[in-house]
Amino acid sequence: MEYPGNLFVVAAPSGAGKSSLVRALMELDKRVSPSVSHTTRAPRGQEVHGREYYFVSHETFDLMVAQDAFLEWANVHGNRYGTSKAAIEQRMSQGADVVLEIDFQGAIQVKRIFPNAVLVFILPPSWDELRSRLERRAEDSAEVIELRLQNAAQEMAHAKEFDFVII
Repeated sequence: MEYPGNLFVVAAPSGAGKSSLVRALMELDKRVSPSVSHTTRAPRGQEVHGREYYFVSHETFDLMVAQDAFLEWANVHGNRYGTSKAAIEQRMSQGADVVLEIDFQGAIQVKRIFPNAVLVFILPPSWDELRSRLERRAEDSAEVIELRLQNAAQEMAHAKEFDFVII
């Protein structure tokens, strides 16, 4: 189905600057509408339910999966994230340009359903800078940071599947 709005998908390894880029884009163009994903992870810092994410229980997430409510969903670092299919279609049908901040797995799923979606991958300036950003967050243990870095290497290998790559 064709919609008057556009769909942009931004993916990046954890700590590469995905959220910062999307925030800057929304400040520059007020027509850009962020997608608010559902997640089973706990809120971080100043995150608010319904603004950054819809924070839901594992049971609620399971129910939404069973109801085929997600455009895409994935397990990422031990938590699940999903994008509401109905919310995206509603905003695009109203002419909004919607931006999804998701991982590479989700981006590939979205492209299959919305072939006109524009996929953008963000690479960190360097491996050392990525490590430094993750450490400065002070939210994860050393083990979790190492896991995020291992996952980052796998994610960056998929950058070539995206329409645009930004460093």
